[in-house]
Amino acid sequence: MPLHSTLSGRTSSSVKALDTQYDGKSFKQLRQECLERGVLFEDPDFPAADSSLFYSQSVPVNIEWKRPKEICPNPKFIVGAADRTDICQGQLGDCWLLAAIASLTLKKDVLTRVVPHDQEFDHTYAGIFHFQFWQHNKWLDIVVDDRLPSVRNQLIMLHSASNNEFWSGLLEKAYAKLHGSYESLKGGSTMEAMEDFTGGVGEIYETKKAPDNLFSIMKKALDRGSMMGCSIDISSSAESEAKTTTGLVKGHAYSITGLERVNYRGKPVQLIRIRNPWGQVEWNGPWSDNSREWGYIDKAEKSRILQNSTDDGEFWMEFEDFKKNYDKVEICNMTPDDLTDSTKRHWEVNLFEGSWIRGSTAGGCRNYIDTFWTNPQFKVKLEDADDEDDMCSLVVALMQKNRRRMRKEGLDLETIGFAMYKAPTNEDQTAKDYFRYNSSTARSRTYINMREVSERFTLPPGDYLLVPTTFQPHHEADFLIRMFTEKKAEALEMGSNIDADLPDPPPPSLPEEESEEEKFLRKLFDQLAGDDSAISVRELQQMLNGVLSRRKEIEFEGLTLSTCHSIINLMDVDDSGMMEFQEFKVFWEKMKKWIMLFLSFDTDRSGKMSSYELRSALKAAGIQLNNELLQLICLRFADANYNLDFDSYLTCIVRLENMFRTFQAMDKYKKGRVNINMLQFLLLSMNV
Repeated sequence: MPLHSTLSGRTSSSVKALDTQYDGKSFKQLRQECLERGVLFEDPDFPAADSSLFYSQSVPVNIEWKRPKEICPNPKFIVGAADRTDICQGQLGDCWLLAAIASLTLKKDVLTRVVPHDQEFDHTYAGIFHFQFWQHNKWLDIVVDDRLPSVRNQLIMLHSASNNEFWSGLLEKAYAKLHGSYESLKGGSTMEAMEDFTGGVGEIYETKKAPDNLFSIMKKALDRGSMMGCSIDISSSAESEAKTTTGLVKGHAYSITGLERVNYRGKPVQLIRIRNPWGQVEWNGPWSDNSREWGYIDKAEKSRILQNSTDDGEFWMEFEDFKKNYDKVEICNMTPDDLTDSTKRHWEVNLFEGSWIRGSTAGGCRNYIDTFWTNPQFKVKLEDADDEDDMCSLVVALMQKNRRRMRKEGLDLETIGFAMYKAPTNEDQTAKDYFRYNSSTARSRTYINMREVSERFTLPPGDYLLVPTTFQPHHEADFLIRMFTEKKAEALEMGSNIDADLPDPPPPSLPEEESEEEKFLRKLFDQLAGDDSAISVRELQQMLNGVLSRRKEIEFEGLTLSTCHSIINLMDVDDSGMMEFQEFKVFWEKMKKWIMLFLSFDTDRSGKMSSYELRSALKAAGIQLNNELLQLICLRFADANYNLDFDSYLTCIVRLENMFRTFQAMDKYKKGRVNINMLQFLLLSMNV
């Protein structure tokens, strides 16, 4: 079911963060318990052990986990105020995270949420601290102890330039805990961390292809409290963090901390301030620290802008030089307000969570047309145009969930993207042929292995179908979709209906009216039946396998006893555990229909049908399931190649009809729900 929320452009400080500790206790409860017992907190969820550091390698040096009071005599959580100079990179390759933290310090209201200030090394100190991060539309409260990895009494991970300040190192530890280990933080996008600090929406600009007003866009973003980062692309891993002759570092995440316009020799010049999270290594070109350009602007202006600049990793450069040297700008907006418009907007949000599951909803991109249509589909109705014109603004953000935490399992980011189509009318799940003959109206610019792909569109009013996908089929992942519109818009997940149109079968023919086929079946039936003129489940198995083996168009190894049990349960109206011939005749009419359906989807006559086609096959049989049920069924019945043989297909369809008929019989008032007790539930479960 979709979750609906609205972004207001303000921080969501009123939304309570969820406690995440294994025992369900809050930070305040844990701290109070430690104070009462006179002990320092030791986090069982993220222990001071090698496993918290690395998952793929052994620790290369002798690391000691030390508390701040063991490192210096007078530790402080924050000295003065938390600012970007408190952030110096350690031994971990997480400059992307540090660049985001530097941007975070520029937005004090957000910083207060991420780094709560109700903690210090005073009388309330108990060796426990907490931080709050946004994850998949929820704020989480992450608790850590203050044991930090060190070598020779020096912190080896993120640390402050001040030896006695520890908020930034503890923040990094909490973020590492969120993702499973410190190693999980190696490599990433600044945007990822910026979104986790704000719950905001990201946009990426390539400087070489950016709009002419990029400076204005970035200035407006910074003025509105957006967080920004930038980086220089690399052509090979050998270039990663390689220093250029101008003092810039390739493949390295920087934070953008300021934008200014100055009057230089009578001409306006645009400047940008950038920070290297290393705390050193700076641009040495025009407008760098102590460069001659600063001598030609107003002294008061120079003093205000430079603020006693030193070799602290932060530097100014002309915006045109910035565009020439840097390749990518990442902007995390607190709301997806149109940065090209001075009007503050209030956006409506539709949010959905879903999964790509192999064999059922992991259809891949449109290159794989046979399975593309099986991906989750979402319809958005854009009815009211924006105030300014006759078009509708729409921002789509597709995020894959929990991939960084899953690295230790050998899983990394999937390559993801999405496409949008004009939605056909009155269809619960748009089928393959529509996508075969209709092109997309809008789509993500590229498929990329980033946590989130977001795009801004301006579309005419109408109904649109959004199809999020991995690039290749059969790749599994959980995802989150956020759709932002200026005016309220209805959005819903397609393929969510559960229903069955199962008319009662016609009564079986009288013995004197039987066809030649029925007479042949009666002869086989009588040979197996005893004096009670009924067959058992094993006799049914023998009969069906004998009959079906004569049909050369069906290739299978025979029906299992489990399948035959399901058939008996479906047709046994008197609960005898046996099947009479009149019941068998009714079943055989169903069977012939199911055989024809199977053959129509077994296009290569391999004796198997693709599990991705199961939705269509069931729909043709009168059964409609939602994505969640289809995913479960395909995981249960499909083989490793995402196929169902005839036996699995038959078991599935027989059990589903049995369950639907049982439920419909109990749902006397046709309300879609029934009340059953434990005994009834167990009897029904056994019968299916």
